[in-house]
Amino acid sequence: MNVTLAVKQYISKMIENSGPGMKVLLMDKETTSIVSVVYTQSEILQKEVYLFERIDSQNRDSMKHLKAICFLRPTKENVQHLIQELRRPKYSVYFIYFSNVISKSEIKALAEADEQEVVAEVQEFYGDFIAVNPHLFSLNLHGVARGRTWETSMLSRCTQGLTSVLLALKKCPMIRYQLSSDMAKRLAENVKQIITKEYELFDFRKTEVPPLLLILDRSDDAITPLLNQWTYQAMVHELLGLNNNRIDLSRVPGITKDLREVVLSAENDEFYANNLYLNFGEIGTNIKNLMEDFQKKKPKGQQKLESIADMKAFVDNYPQFKKMSGTVSKHVTVVGELSRLVSERQLMEVSEVEQQLACQNDHSSAQQNVRRLLQNPRVSELDAVRLVMLYALRYEHHSSSILSSLMEELSRRGVSERYRKMVQSVVEYGGKRIRGSDLITPTDAVAITKQFFKGLKGVENVYTQHQPLLHDTLDQLIKGRLKDSQFPYLGPSSLRDRPQDIMVFLIGGATYEEALTVYNLNRNTPGVRIVLGGSAIHNTKSFLEEVILATGHSGDRAQGSGRHSTRR
Repeated sequence: MNVTLAVKQYISKMIENSGPGMKVLLMDKETTSIVSVVYTQSEILQKEVYLFERIDSQNRDSMKHLKAICFLRPTKENVQHLIQELRRPKYSVYFIYFSNVISKSEIKALAEADEQEVVAEVQEFYGDFIAVNPHLFSLNLHGVARGRTWETSMLSRCTQGLTSVLLALKKCPMIRYQLSSDMAKRLAENVKQIITKEYELFDFRKTEVPPLLLILDRSDDAITPLLNQWTYQAMVHELLGLNNNRIDLSRVPGITKDLREVVLSAENDEFYANNLYLNFGEIGTNIKNLMEDFQKKKPKGQQKLESIADMKAFVDNYPQFKKMSGTVSKHVTVVGELSRLVSERQLMEVSEVEQQLACQNDHSSAQQNVRRLLQNPRVSELDAVRLVMLYALRYEHHSSSILSSLMEELSRRGVSERYRKMVQSVVEYGGKRIRGSDLITPTDAVAITKQFFKGLKGVENVYTQHQPLLHDTLDQLIKGRLKDSQFPYLGPSSLRDRPQDIMVFLIGGATYEEALTVYNLNRNTPGVRIVLGGSAIHNTKSFLEEVILATGHSGDRAQGSGRHSTRR
C-alpha cells in the first residue's frame, strides 16, 4: 500500500500510452500539485514531455507537432475548458485522463466537441489526491467544517478524494467511523454510496481479511496539532511550512537567490529520505558527517565544523562544493534556519512545558511553568498562545484553573485580540463536550495503569514523549479491541479477524507527528499495512485557521448527534 507509487504509476502509464514523440502535459491547478509532488520536471523531461501547461491558460500557442496528455480533475470548469480546446485544437492529438469518475453526459459533450477527431483516448486514472509520503496523503483542503457539520462542497471533494485513494490502492473496504462525529458518519455513508453505485470499479480480487477504512475527526485530538515538533519533516512544516514539498525560505536572513524556494522530496533526495523521521540532534550530526566526507576530498579545507554557522560559512565559501552537492547546501540552509528559530524563540524550553501539559497531570507545576514562560519576552506570540491553549484543553474543568489569569497575562504581553479569542475557539472545537474519546483522563483501569507505568519508566526524550491519540486508536484496532460502541461499522457486517490493510482518514486534517506514528506502526507490526490521509496536513498555524473557520461561522456548536440525509 504505497500512495506515492500508485500516483507515479498512473502518470508513467499516461505518458507510455501516448507513444513516442514530443508531448505537452496539460493540467489544472490541482493536478499540477498532484504530479509535482511525485515527479520532478527533469524526470518527466526524460520521458519526452517538453512542455507543461495549464488548461485554463488563455495564451497558449498552437503547436501541432506536439501530442497533448491531459490530466484533469473531472470538474464542470475543466470539461468546459476541454470542450473549448477540442473545438480549436492546438495540438495534433489528445490523450485525456480524468483523476476521478466522470459522468457519461460529460463524455458525450466532449465527443460532440471533437469534430476534428483529435482525441485518441479518454480514461479515468484515480490519482485525485496529493501523495505526500508513501503512507501519507492529503487533499489540500482547508476549512472543511462549519460548526459541527460539513461545508457542502468539501464533503463531495473529500468523498471523491477518498474513493480515488481506494481505487488507486485497489481496495474495497469495510468502513468504520467515529460515532461522536456526525461529519465522520456522513463521509462514511457518502463513500459507501459511491462504492455501491460504481460497484464494477470496486470489483477487486477478494482478500482473506477485507481491508478497513477508518474515518476519524480532528476535533477528538486538538492537542497534537498544537505541539512543537522535533523530527525533521514535522519540524520543517511547523517552523517553515511545507507546501507540496516546497519551502519558502525567502524571509531567511542573508539567503542566496537560488535557495529562496527549495524542494524537499524523499523520492529524489537521499539525505531527506534517510532523515525524515530522525530527531533534530541526529540530523545535525548526519549533516556534519556528510560534509566531513566531502571535506576529505579537499586537501585545503582543514577547518573544523563545530557549529551550524561553521557549516554555512564552509558551504558559502566553496562554489564548486555547492555544485557538487546542491543537496547539502539546501539541508545546511534549512537546518541552519531551524536552529536559528529554535534558539531565537527558546523552543526547547517552550516544548518541554508543552509536553508536560500534553502528557502529565500536575496542575501546580504546569501553571507555574506556563506563567514563567508567558513572562519571558523571548517567547513568541504564537508560542505563548499555544501554551495557554494546551493549558485550557488539559485543565478545562480543573477546580483551581487559572485560565482567566493567563488570559490577562496574554493581554499584558500585548498579544493580539485575534490570537486571544482563539483560545476559546480551540476549547469550543476540541474541548471535553465535543470529544468522543478519553484524550486527557483515561477512565478504564488498563489505560490508567498504562499511563502510570509510562510515568514511572522515565522518558527517553523529554521533547517527544507525547503520543497522538491516533496511536492508541490504531493500537486498539490492530489488537481487535477498538470498541464498536465508539467506532461502529457502517452496515451489518463486522471484521472477525485482525485487520491487515488499514486506511485512516482524518476529517479536519492530519499532522506529520501522526504520520510518524503510522510509519512506526508499519515498521513494528508485521502483517499490518496502514495508510494515513487527511483533508490537509496541518502545522499549528494552519490548524488554528481550520479552527477559526469551524467555530467562527456558527455561534453554537451542537453535539454531533444530528442525523442528516445522505442524498446530495
